[in-house]
Amino acid sequence: MKLFPLKYMMVYLIPLMVWFSLYQKGWYAFIVLAFVFGLIPLLELFLPGTKRNLSEIEEEIEKENRFYDLILFSLVPMQYFLWYYFLQQINAGDMTWYESLGMITAFGVSCGVLGINAAHELGHRQTWYEKLMSKMLLATTLYLHFFIEHNRGHHRNVATDLDPASGKWGESIYVFFIRTIRDSWISAWKLEGDRLKKANLPFWSIHNEMLWYQFVHLTIIAAVASVYGLQVALLYLGSAIIGILLLETVNYIEHYGLRRRNTPGGTYERTMPIHSWNSNNPLGRILLLELTRHSDHHYMANRKYQILRHFDESPQMPTGYPGMMLLSFIPPLWFKVMHRKIELYRRTQLGKDLA
Repeated sequence: MKLFPLKYMMVYLIPLMVWFSLYQKGWYAFIVLAFVFGLIPLLELFLPGTKRNLSEIEEEIEKENRFYDLILFSLVPMQYFLWYYFLQQINAGDMTWYESLGMITAFGVSCGVLGINAAHELGHRQTWYEKLMSKMLLATTLYLHFFIEHNRGHHRNVATDLDPASGKWGESIYVFFIRTIRDSWISAWKLEGDRLKKANLPFWSIHNEMLWYQFVHLTIIAAVASVYGLQVALLYLGSAIIGILLLETVNYIEHYGLRRRNTPGGTYERTMPIHSWNSNNPLGRILLLELTRHSDHHYMANRKYQILRHFDESPQMPTGYPGMMLLSFIPPLWFKVMHRKIELYRRTQLGKDLA
């Protein structure tokens, strides 16, 4: 038996470190941040990535291997346990401000990596129970509308100005945050309204998923406030916001500056591997369940994470996701690095059609 699936068990490092941060408190509460945005970017500067893809035979075998699904499914109860444990530890009180901040950021990373990234993979699956698990995870970070906007909006409009989650040339991440969070929420309402209209169902009804999502969000906040108090509810809200900002930072770096052409018929060309930034850096690939092979994900969204491929024609990030996320927070450096990369890519035969 080949050991392909076992490497993905490294994803458990994130929930384990989140638990350790919440348990130990003190300065240990920042160990998750130090690992994700300190150690991982440093290691990925020196660890070579691989362009290797599975063979057709390997791909067929791995696609049917349920062990990959079990790894993914197990992240749901882990996120719920960490959510409960975070609330308990925060509610215990008797902490310094930096301990509280560290614990908020620790669970915030959990919201981003487990609450949204794992939900993203599950949201593209076909069974009802996988879609339910996706929504269960998104509920913990109060971002349920992502299920609608990402699957019905982002994948249709990616790499165009119609997509709130595709960063524009010269747009800083801080401007992007405001635009994408606002417009993605509005887009989800419009998409759900269109669905109901086509089904001849009333907008203001129990059939409107967006209405349900707002109800779930408010119920969660009210429940946390009633059980643990308003202060804990606000601190939990801070963790959820961190998870949301991590997601939107990933969206920003995945499509920044890349655009699809308009066709003579007035529609956009098909989404191809050249319309998403790709990264083969090994640690980010494993810890984020191959999200970093994003070019193939947008080319064929129904491909499971374990069989995503590298394409030579895809634009490649200078380093892995954690490092690129850090770089994006310094707009002058981000523009200097990425604009040069985009210009060089546009001069190549494969990339010229991006203009």
